[in-house]
Amino acid sequence: MNAAVPPVGGWQAHLELGYAEREGATRLIHSQRRGPLTVQRPFYPEGPVCHTYLLHPPGGVVGSDELSLEVHSQTGAQVLITTPGATKFYRSGGRLARFQQCLRVDAGASLEWFPQENIFFPGAEVEMRTDLYLCQGARFIGWEMQCLGRPVIQERFDQGHIHARTQVWIDGRRHLLEHFVCNGVDLQQAAAGLRQAPMQASLLIYPATPQLLESLQALLAEITPPEIQAGATCLDELLVVRALGQQTQPLLSLFSALWAECRPQVLGRPASTPRIWAT
Repeated sequence: MNAAVPPVGGWQAHLELGYAEREGATRLIHSQRRGPLTVQRPFYPEGPVCHTYLLHPPGGVVGSDELSLEVHSQTGAQVLITTPGATKFYRSGGRLARFQQCLRVDAGASLEWFPQENIFFPGAEVEMRTDLYLCQGARFIGWEMQCLGRPVIQERFDQGHIHARTQVWIDGRRHLLEHFVCNGVDLQQAAAGLRQAPMQASLLIYPATPQLLESLQALLAEITPPEIQAGATCLDELLVVRALGQQTQPLLSLFSALWAECRPQVLGRPASTPRIWAT
């Protein structure tokens, strides 16, 4: 079968997902899409929790593509979203690719957000925006992983531009604003930048207690491999873990272990690893 070919002006894709509790289980009650962003049919490997696989455009993202995603977990909903593979941002030819994500979690709802890594090929021009809106009483665990080039074949991100901005709002107050800006290799080489690490990752957990922070810091000290630099801190009840690494799998294994540690405390249930991660 031939792969889908994007229009000359790039993909214009939008996806809205709304989840709510219905008769003791979480249901996808609203799904509206335009373009190649879509999801597989939800399934329930752990009872009421709705697992959803988000599918990105075939062949990756190129210059002039504009993608937007909105997720709303309503009161009572328990949602886990992941992707079956990395999202690839290819050489843009001087054209900008845009990707915007808006995640909303109501009081009494939970959202687990576990996309696999974003891979930025040399020459990619990308603007990413992630906005997370949490109500008091919401619960959230999620990560983002950025990979510059393809370190497995010693390919570096030596040209191009990436600007990734993340904002976290809790009850209308902004708790976190982060900008990740990379122009070629300068940021990777800088001691105050990525310290020659091609991968950067962040894990966000809400709500967090001082006891949870202590337990994750102890776990990091115990299991972090020497090729990864990682640390955890709290901004009020928002716990942030940041890590620098060389390859995807060690970072994914580290963050998965942190998730297994924090999920019972934050969500009241043990970790149930998405089957797609094993493929």
